[in-house]
Amino acid sequence: MRAKLSYAITAAVLVFYFVLVGSRGVMLIQSGTLITVTFGVAVLILPVIGLWFLWKNTQFVRRANALAAELDAEGGLPVDELKRTPGGRIDRDSADEVFAKRKAETEAAPDDWRSWFRLAVAYHDARDTPRARKAMQRAIALHDGRPTEA
Repeated sequence: MRAKLSYAITAAVLVFYFVLVGSRGVMLIQSGTLITVTFGVAVLILPVIGLWFLWKNTQFVRRANALAAELDAEGGLPVDELKRTPGGRIDRDSADEVFAKRKAETEAAPDDWRSWFRLAVAYHDARDTPRARKAMQRAIALHDGRPTEA
């Protein structure tokens, strides 16, 4: 629940910022000179890109959470079998062992969104966020019946 609240607050702050920046862009355009109109259009591009990025990120998180809920209902969420340091951080060797298992499961069932979901979790635990995101995107695409790239 804390993560959802944090995400909502961050999103609200970003939307406020985008509105503020957008209003400045409109003010520049309303000035009417060539330079201010040019700068105004350039300034308006930033909130558009930011809103698009926020929207895509929110969709990704919602879809990933929906998969997690479905997998949890099936009893298929990965069990936390990771060893931790005294400070609570995940032991690197333990994360590598679990990752190797998850990778083998995914190679054995490359069209199963569940194995890709568990692989994404393993990538995340191994602190490889870009690959975790790609694996989760693949899990979402497989779940939705969309074609995936090899």
